[in-house]
Amino acid sequence: MRTSLYVGSTSLMVCCLSLVQAQEALDIAGWFAQAEQERRVGVARKTKSVDVRPSRTGEIISTIIAGEGKETQSPPASDGDMVVRNRCPETGNEEILVTAAKFAERYAGPTGPADAEGWRPYQPRGIDMQYFIVRSSDGTFTFEAPWGESMVARPGDAIVRNPNDVKDTYRIAAAAFACTYEIVRPAQ
Repeated sequence: MRTSLYVGSTSLMVCCLSLVQAQEALDIAGWFAQAEQERRVGVARKTKSVDVRPSRTGEIISTIIAGEGKETQSPPASDGDMVVRNRCPETGNEEILVTAAKFAERYAGPTGPADAEGWRPYQPRGIDMQYFIVRSSDGTFTFEAPWGESMVARPGDAIVRNPNDVKDTYRIAAAAFACTYEIVRPAQ
């Protein structure tokens, strides 16, 4: 009796663990579609100036959000990629790696001279991005970022997507979104 109960408990545990893992690795395109059906998708654009420096070939950038820890990690940098540092003390002025191809379409500048560490000011081009805010009822979930790294989304965070490239979908921490983005059209 004990053996069959143990086997049954193990099967139940494996079943539940599989459900939890399935919930953690969500299809972000499906979440966006659901948010659109529920009229929770708005439009926002990044407007706050950033600091930029050239990456070193092979450099890996870990994006650290103050109070949360590591958000994500970039793949190794290629020639022409840039390191972008947000100007948001509340998030720890987090850094991200932007590929050479995406950088030119997203940032204009430089708008001023380099500082002693080589950082130069740039202005976001203000591309309209679709977004929705993760609700408390959505809970915390994980999805795959365009660069292949897992991202954790928490209630209050924004999930943003380039409407011209729906695979370009990623998380912006709630404080970073409030600091660097302006709402063009709120969700209805």
